[in-house]
Amino acid sequence: MPYSEAFKDHLTNPRNAGELADANAVAEETNPVCGDRLRLSLRVVDGSIEVARFLAYGCPPTLACGSVLTEMIQGKSVEEARQLTRADLLNALGGLPSHKQHAAALAVETLRTTLESGCSGLLSW
Repeated sequence: MPYSEAFKDHLTNPRNAGELADANAVAEETNPVCGDRLRLSLRVVDGSIEVARFLAYGCPPTLACGSVLTEMIQGKSVEEARQLTRADLLNALGGLPSHKQHAAALAVETLRTTLESGCSGLLSW
């Protein structure tokens, strides 16, 4: 399966990459099989994700999934973000080869962990 134009665009022009100094929810997950890592930082205000930033270490699909994930969740409520699935990310990227779909799973897992870490500290979510 060739990589889509959407994938190539996120790879060459990643959105929302970097640290978020005033994040109130941060988590990092690692794929134990390949070692890819994704760190997600969020600023959540009144139950909505105002800003999302990511750092990715690993294969190009991990970088692209981090980029598309941040685009998909900014402006969404925490509850809407919780509903995001691996299939949603894969569709937004125009698909990934089956042996690279673990990158989308890592992104969704990191999102869920980040939301859980923030929810414990911000009861108003």
